[in-house]
Order: sequence, then structure tokens, then C-alpha cells
Amino acid sequence: MTTARPSLDPELQGLLADMPLMSRLSPEVLAQVRPLSSMPVEPLLEGRAVDRRDVTVAGPDGTPIPLSVFSPANSDRSAAAPCVYWMHGGGMVMGDRFSQIDIPLEWLDEFGAVVVSVDYRLAPESTGTVPVHDCYQGLLWIADHAAELGIDPARIIVAGASAGGGLAAGVALLARDLGAPAIAAQVLIGPMLDHRNTTTSSRQYANEPGVWTREMNGFGWRCLLGDLSDDEVPAYVSPALADDLAGLATAYIDTGSAEVFRDEDTEYATRIWAAGGQAELHVWAGGCHGFDALYPQAPISATARRTRTDWLARLLSTPPAV
Repeated sequence: MTTARPSLDPELQGLLADMPLMSRLSPEVLAQVRPLSSMPVEPLLEGRAVDRRDVTVAGPDGTPIPLSVFSPANSDRSAAAPCVYWMHGGGMVMGDRFSQIDIPLEWLDEFGAVVVSVDYRLAPESTGTVPVHDCYQGLLWIADHAAELGIDPARIIVAGASAGGGLAAGVALLARDLGAPAIAAQVLIGPMLDHRNTTTSSRQYANEPGVWTREMNGFGWRCLLGDLSDDEVPAYVSPALADDLAGLATAYIDTGSAEVFRDEDTEYATRIWAAGGQAELHVWAGGCHGFDALYPQAPISATARRTRTDWLARLLSTPPAV
């Protein structure tokens, strides 16, 4: 029997009808879709006054981790800019530092933000804490090079979508627990937070093709966790496991009502509030996973993206607490 579930936004439903959808991933399918999981960044930079440079930082084991830095060209260097540190989506198993980069590039346009994007190592080739520690090393590099980058170290925002949202949450936990660097906010877009994959919403979006199904989610987590047993999974990898969500940077969390991650994302915001923290939560009625990245011109997507940007505008215009 099919579990009752929220329906898709009518316009998204029509758009998805033209998209080849799957219900499961396998190593063989992953090998086929990986090359298609990122688009070239150059078309997004055309017409934008953007300077780009690529650097590498050493991962915890010395492996070079590529970063791309996008800065507003001809900007007023006398005023330190905010920085958005971007972690891409792809279920921990695909994508690269240019995946969904159109989202933070809008914030470069809007706020003059410097955008830094990281190519963390992917599963199943790299497992456990490797991806989140790669991302944390990138954050350390940003903080150490704030003056060179022309950014305000008090206005570093970690952000990501899907798997990248989960990694951004893990980086925020690491930064809190290790005492540095300072993070002004975390923007978690449909984040992948809970390896247990047992919520009501995960069960609702199973057994049928979709953008990201329960079966696909299970595959991604198995690839990342490798041989780890449930009681060995660190909270930095699966942030829903964190015992304490106090003391985290303010969070913006959004998700769709018609997607696997709805309930774990809602629960994460609720637990931040319960710990005395601040979070803004949006559950977009009829939104599927990744709807605003897949179809940015759909009315629901345009509204979601504008609402997120408006939140950032409020955040960046608020004087820091003394």
C-alpha cells in the first residue's frame, strides 16, 4: 500500500514530468550520472563582474583540496565584504564545487559577498569524516586569509544544499566544539542531516521514482559510512545525532513538504530552538528535493530564493552583538 503523502506543487509536477527520474542508485548508475552532476561554471560568470581564482588547501591527511574564490570585480576594497563558504550537494557521492553555485553567486551580486566553494572528497572513495574535515580545512583557510580575501572575519557564512547542507551543519558543529573559526550564520538548504533514514517523510518518498528518494538516500549514506556501525557514526557526519545544539551560529533552514528530508530538517530547527538557539525554518508546500536549484524560475522557487536572500540581508544589516 502506498503511503499517503503531500502532493507536488502543480508547476513543479509539470516540469518534473520531462525529467528522467530514478528510484534507486547503484555503483553502476553512479558511474553514469557522476559526469552529469555538475555544469560548467563559465556560463554563470558571463555578464558578471567577477574575479575568480583557484587555490588548494591541504586536507587533514595532506591531500590537496581545491577551492574556488569568486570576488566582486572592482569592488570597494576599503570595506570588508561578507563571505559565503559554499558546500555543494550530490548525496555525498557526486557533484563538484560548481554544483548549485548559482545560488551563492546571487549573494555575490546582491551583497558584494566573496564566495568560496570547496571540492570536498566524495564517497565511496572517501568515507566517514573525510568530507566534513575537508570542508572544515577550507573554513580555516578562509579565516586565516580574511585580509587577503578582503572579507570581514565576523561575517563568514557557511552554506550548502542537500549533502552540502549537511556538511555545512557538520562544519558549524566542528567550529563550535573546536572554538574557531567564528561563523556568523549557517544556511542549510534541504540539508541531509540524518543517516538513519527512518522519518515519516523518508518513508513517504520511497518506492517510486523521484529527485531524491529514500532508497537513493540510503545508498548515499552507505557509501559515506562504509564499515561504521550506527553507534560509531560521529555527529559531525550525521548532525541529527548531536546531543547538544546549543551555541551554534544562527541558522536558516528550508525544505519542501514533498521531500525525504522534510522531517529531519524540521526536527533540527526545533532542537536548535529547544537549546536556546535561533533558527528560521521554511517548509515550502509542494516543494520536492532541490526544487529551487532545479527550476529556479518556477514561482515557488523564485519565492524560496528571494526569502532566503531577504533573510541574509537582515542578518548582514544587523550590527554584531557586543
